[in-house]
Amino acid sequence: MSKPEEDELQIACQQILLPDASVFSVQWVDLPLWAGSRVCAKLLLEQYFKSIRRCTLGLVRPAVNIDGVHFRVMSTRFALLSFEPARYEADGEQEAVHLYINGGFLVQAGECGRGMFSLLAQTRPDGLRVTVELSDYCPLLLGSNTPSKLRKLFYGLTQSYFHKVVTVKYLSHLYRFLTGAKQRARVKKVQVRQGTDI
Repeated sequence: MSKPEEDELQIACQQILLPDASVFSVQWVDLPLWAGSRVCAKLLLEQYFKSIRRCTLGLVRPAVNIDGVHFRVMSTRFALLSFEPARYEADGEQEAVHLYINGGFLVQAGECGRGMFSLLAQTRPDGLRVTVELSDYCPLLLGSNTPSKLRKLFYGLTQSYFHKVVTVKYLSHLYRFLTGAKQRARVKKVQVRQGTDI
């Protein structure tokens, strides 16, 4: 017998291509307010780095140095994605960390100055929402701002799918880490922005 919906952990998700063929991807999970008292942007980033290593069995290893953050293949200097140093923000109701893309093998040539990866924790009346957002990213697999249907399909079946899997696992693990409760995750499609589904 399947678990009732209220016993499932709902993770919201949208992954689209914008008119300029850049990627917008967002996922979030809602935590009870009592569990969110330990959450800060630094913890969110540390847990995300652990999830990357865990989901790739150590093949991809986030490395932080004075130049920024690099998602490297094992212990090599080969970076799939490179980011500027993390930028932290905080106000009364939200903490965030932003990583601005500045290079890497998986980025289109000429588009290395575009794209941002963000982790956000926002206090809400009924709890805390943790959001993972990727915006203005131009993947190498799409090739240009006018990708073919085949390229879109290939990107959707590979890199986009992997990003979704990692993010859902990250948010599920974060929920368990902060609440002590293990729940089966259910992905719920949402619409935050207009675009073409990936």
